[in-house]
Amino acid sequence: MSSQNDNRRDEDEPVPARRGFLRQIAAVTGSMPFAPGLVGGSAAVASLGAAAQATQTPAAPGPVVNTVVGYLSLSQDEAAFVETMVNVMCPADDMTPNGVDCGLAIYIDRQLAGDFGKGARRYKQGPWAEGKPQHGYQLPLTPEQYFKAGVAAANTACATRFGGKPFDQITPAEADAFLNDLAAGKVTDPRLPMAAWFNELVYPLFNQACFADPIYGGNTAKVFWKLIGYPGLPATHTIDMVQFRGKPFPGAKDPKSIADFS
Repeated sequence: MSSQNDNRRDEDEPVPARRGFLRQIAAVTGSMPFAPGLVGGSAAVASLGAAAQATQTPAAPGPVVNTVVGYLSLSQDEAAFVETMVNVMCPADDMTPNGVDCGLAIYIDRQLAGDFGKGARRYKQGPWAEGKPQHGYQLPLTPEQYFKAGVAAANTACATRFGGKPFDQITPAEADAFLNDLAAGKVTDPRLPMAAWFNELVYPLFNQACFADPIYGGNTAKVFWKLIGYPGLPATHTIDMVQFRGKPFPGAKDPKSIADFS
């Protein structure tokens, strides 16, 4: 696992701009990720299914608060990738700490280790025929296996591009450019649709890590709720919306999570 010091950028290195959605967000998503829509053929992913089976870990029992130390799903190399990624996508600035300190890597790990990552509600019997985009997810992998296979493929592509360096060893500016290329479909792998992997699985998990209830591991100290002025629970603010429309809502200074009512 990469240490926090490994993820800190040198003072002389440029700081990547914060992702635009943090300023443009208009609604808070639910606490659990939705199923990504992906396309793939059986021939291209046969080896991935067998390899990913080896990474299976027991499901986490229920939501886990972010005070729990350690990862439940991510290996050392995978944790290094995810920590670097969330720090690049959410760099420390005057609005928030970096992504690791905001709990974003913990949230992603807990989701992969739980029912979502294990594909608890998915039909997993096949056949795994090549599909079209409108057919949705067609890979014989659980979301956890798919995430891990994508991390391995991304690290391989990164090493090819940057002289053998994995993602966690390149500069923040290089990592930011690499993630943008992933999203734009400029990073490819013969077995996986890498753009879909990033845009429809990784990025939604990152988004949800920012704005989910803190009991799920991310949004530490409700930092993102405070950033956008979201009062948290209870979600019964109909009258407040009328009285405070266009004005700061006083309750947003101290938002309430599920843990506050436990």
